Amino acid sequence: MSPSSPVDISINQIATNTSSSKNPQIWSMEGTIRCAANYVPLSPISFLERSAVVYGDRLSVVYAHRLSFTWRQTHQRCLKLASALVSRFSISPADVVAVLAPNIPEMYELHFAVPMAGAIICTLNIRHDSKMVSTLLRHSNAKLIFIDHQFIDVAKGAIEIMSKSSATLPQLVLILDSNNPPAVPKSEIIQYETLLEMGNLDFEIRRPIDECDPIALNYTSGTTSSPKGVVYSHRGAYLNSLAAVLLNEMPSMSVYLWTVPMFHCNGWCLTWAVAAQGGTNVCLRLVTAKGIFENISRHQVTHMSGAPTVLNMIINAPATERLPLPGKVTVMTGGAPPPSQVVYGMEQLGFYVCHSYGLTETYGPGTVCTWKPEWNSLPLETRAKLKSRQGVNHLGLEEVDVKDPVTMKSVAWDAKTIGEVMFRGNTVMNGYLNDTKATQEAFKGGWFRSGDLGVRHSDGYIELKDRSKDIIISGGENISTIEVESVLFQHPAVLEAAVVGRPDDHWGETPCAFVKLKEGHELTGDELIAYCRKNLPHYMAPRTVVFQELPKTSTGKTQKFVLREQAKAMGSLSSMGKSKL
Repeated sequence: MSPSSPVDISINQIATNTSSSKNPQIWSMEGTIRCAANYVPLSPISFLERSAVVYGDRLSVVYAHRLSFTWRQTHQRCLKLASALVSRFSISPADVVAVLAPNIPEMYELHFAVPMAGAIICTLNIRHDSKMVSTLLRHSNAKLIFIDHQFIDVAKGAIEIMSKSSATLPQLVLILDSNNPPAVPKSEIIQYETLLEMGNLDFEIRRPIDECDPIALNYTSGTTSSPKGVVYSHRGAYLNSLAAVLLNEMPSMSVYLWTVPMFHCNGWCLTWAVAAQGGTNVCLRLVTAKGIFENISRHQVTHMSGAPTVLNMIINAPATERLPLPGKVTVMTGGAPPPSQVVYGMEQLGFYVCHSYGLTETYGPGTVCTWKPEWNSLPLETRAKLKSRQGVNHLGLEEVDVKDPVTMKSVAWDAKTIGEVMFRGNTVMNGYLNDTKATQEAFKGGWFRSGDLGVRHSDGYIELKDRSKDIIISGGENISTIEVESVLFQHPAVLEAAVVGRPDDHWGETPCAFVKLKEGHELTGDELIAYCRKNLPHYMAPRTVVFQELPKTSTGKTQKFVLREQAKAMGSLSSMGKSKL
């Protein structure tokens, strides 16, 4: 199957495209055969099995300085959990198992246990509210959801919403904090460790029949009525994990600090990549600058990842929270183009920044700004600007290009001609769940269209310039302006509204709403922001509200490019400390 060809995606049946070889004689030669000896479907499940043998007594997971497991123990726990999923909940191949949890050991184990049971893991954003969670559970048809105790009310709210419709309700499993068990009311919900003890070590792993079978389902931003579920394959996850190892230069037994959410593109595929190298996963429930420095120092961390927001948090940490680095710490950043001053600040502290770029549809990282030795002699500020480029395709991806979206011709390598960034290869999604139209549009022309606009430099490195869609990237999270605008329009005093991204030193961007009120109505910016926070996840609510006439074209369409310039002229909200209302 070519993952970048249009397909009709459903969870229970992934259409495959087969074609004869360009040289069929190769397959008719005497002695040539494809069999179990030379064809085994690729799957990151094998990373865990190998590490249990090679690194069995080495630390696999540590959490809060008190809980730790070895790779042998992690393998056994995942086996038992996979067994229990099948015996206790009758999980069948291609069933969806959802998870709502932060970066804790259980979240890591589920990345192996769920596919070992033949199921598909669907990690949900912990910042979602009950309404969004209910929508995604319904769309994915999840049979089961694991819930961290911190988000039990969100999950219960989602189930309550679903119960009012004809949707099939998923069963629940509660994850208690293994270090500090919370005081929770007695409940009929089965607990994680109780479920795990129901499993058997002699469980026969349900390996994929075809390596293009789905392993994970990840949701991109979208309106609640039209979420996009990105389907990952075992093959794509395997290859992107190995690519992550290479682009991060991760040797065996690396120590990886979990500062990028595991729910986001399965931790940029590093959930599986760390296992491939028998590394140690340092889990972090809450990401703070103090926690980052303390864990780096205590566990001799060698690698971590995060959006530019996390990097900004680190460089702006007070001196009282900083600790000297024990050695080289490689930080992979992505999710939004990192400002050169942030890269500069990180390297001044002694971190080595590796800049990657990609989308949910490319399993996270798809390109890397591969460093050239001749750049080392350049001034630090210049090096930082070069490193903020998106670079070239990593070794797991066939090709990345900047093309004219109409003619599909590659743009000139002149750093001036703008085109759309497009991808092609085995680490591109299978397609969108139950959305043939969106899948075909994304793969139109035989390439995956990112929707991002960029240029290509004379050395072949790409650099993003803008986004053709109106998605706002705030702290590494995608925010749909359409969804925010729909909530604004629901307010009885609002006549017109448009939302754009306002540049921000800390978050990258924050939502900025331009609003025209109805005649005779009065409303303050604070009141409108509060209204949005009641009807949206808080991170999606506007941080700035401007009341004015909206610029229009002759056909009545709002000129968002004019509003973007206005928002840009306001400067960073984080620097000012308050919204302009």
